[in-house]
Amino acid sequence: MDTPTQTHYLQVDGGRIAYDVRGDGPTLVLLPGMGDLRASYRFLAPLLEAAGYRVVCVDLRGHGDSDATFPTYGDADTASDVVALLEHLDTPATLIGNSMSAGAAVIAAAAPERVSGLVLVGPFVRDPVDGSALQRAAMRVLMARPWARHMWNAYLPTLYSGRKPEDFAAYRRQVSEAMARPGHSRAFSLTTRTSHADAEAAIGSAQAPTLVVMGTKDPDFKDPAAEAEWVRSALDGTTAMIEDAGHYPHAQQPEATAAAILAFLEADADA
Repeated sequence: MDTPTQTHYLQVDGGRIAYDVRGDGPTLVLLPGMGDLRASYRFLAPLLEAAGYRVVCVDLRGHGDSDATFPTYGDADTASDVVALLEHLDTPATLIGNSMSAGAAVIAAAAPERVSGLVLVGPFVRDPVDGSALQRAAMRVLMARPWARHMWNAYLPTLYSGRKPEDFAAYRRQVSEAMARPGHSRAFSLTTRTSHADAEAAIGSAQAPTLVVMGTKDPDFKDPAAEAEWVRSALDGTTAMIEDAGHYPHAQQPEATAAAILAFLEADADA
């Protein structure tokens, strides 16, 4: 399991973005999903570091140790933060984005001089095609203040279909406590209203080599394999299906996820 590292802050328009850095080598920037923390990568990050990579784990705006003072939240906003971080790090990086952050990574990849590769984990790069407008409206109501924190805490276990990490109960409390910080519940509620139209529109501009990682039991998609194939085809990438994992294969099956990512990175380096 991961060990704590020093938290750094990058000032951007509207607030600060928190991140940590470990290791040396080619840079990987790990972006968690909506409602999640950079500690989501507590199992994956050490495996990537041990393989010879510099690993940067980021808290999204309004999440974790990042500020919740921003006026807007969404794919394009997160992409702007990512590009600012890459400029600050002053090195090309492969972006590893989970869920909503996958969409932000695709938008950020429009800066090819900064983004050398994409790993999209349980990716939302388009708005759901199998959910009704009524369902989406209901979700927004459920995730509105003042009950957003409690509803997300109740909903989170369903996203971990398949194997759950041994520390899941403790991590679930950590997520809830982070959302209890001033302004963070509001920021999360605003984030849940995100449209992924910007990400889908940016697909044609993303030229970076791409790996799509999808849990075979991801409950966010009616057919996870079909969605993974759609994203793979749209970005001319490759796919890795992770058995017995839901929406968070990097936390549920970190060894299998790391193996898929490292094979992709090595193949790209040899190309």
